[in-house]
Amino acid sequence: MQYQSRLDRDGLVDLALRRYFASVDRKDLEATLACFHDSANFTVQTAFTVHAGKDAIRRMFVDFFRNYDVIVHRDFTCTVDDKNGRIAASFIADLEDPQGHGIRLHNTNFWRVRDDRFQEVYVYMSGANPLL
Repeated sequence: MQYQSRLDRDGLVDLALRRYFASVDRKDLEATLACFHDSANFTVQTAFTVHAGKDAIRRMFVDFFRNYDVIVHRDFTCTVDDKNGRIAASFIADLEDPQGHGIRLHNTNFWRVRDDRFQEVYVYMSGANPLL
């Protein structure tokens, strides 16, 4: 399904990097959720996991934020299709649990944007899925 996006190239990059990932790294739940439509789907392709709707996405992030003291996303490479409201980003995710154990993932996310928020998110992870 194709969605209409109101965002240009800079707006799509801003949504993905400066609004979404910056909010996740701050563990700001409400700002993170503000990036999603109520009916959004968040799929971790490499773990065969789907979080359907904002309530399920909220629960996933509550658990994720509780399970990791440090969350850092960095070294982004973005590909943008502003005509169709899509963006992809490859990046490194550095996580640290409360016991001080670090995890480094090399991930790629694909987003489909409707209006000015995410309608669909597809995540490919290099390791175990921390987004349960």
